[in-house]
Amino acid sequence: MSAVPATVVQMAFTVEMITFDTADARALAAWWAAQLGGTVRDDHDGWYVMVVPPEGGPWLGFQKVTHPTPGKNRVHIDLRPQDPAGAIERLVSNGATFVAEHEAGPVAWTVLADPDGNQFCVGRG
Repeated sequence: MSAVPATVVQMAFTVEMITFDTADARALAAWWAAQLGGTVRDDHDGWYVMVVPPEGGPWLGFQKVTHPTPGKNRVHIDLRPQDPAGAIERLVSNGATFVAEHEAGPVAWTVLADPDGNQFCVGRG
């Protein structure tokens, strides 16, 4: 009996949106829009709200749920600002919470959490 060669089908994907569960989709979308300089779009009666970043890239979606998942989120956003220290200071003054700082060789980042507790990283090097 001969082996049947495997066929690999490649699909190209584009990351269109990253979606967060939240108790208040409008409030969290407004917070992220303000931090990224983005625009709130497509508010579907407050149950699903989208934010468009100013320079392209994936949209952020905010979906109203009764019970957001507790604990550390398994997917997060990595931000790379031109002025990391200034960006971190601004984010914290606007309601983000400091979580931790990390270094791995030449790479360093700060972990923050948005007002709903969703963690995200700000690159520092």
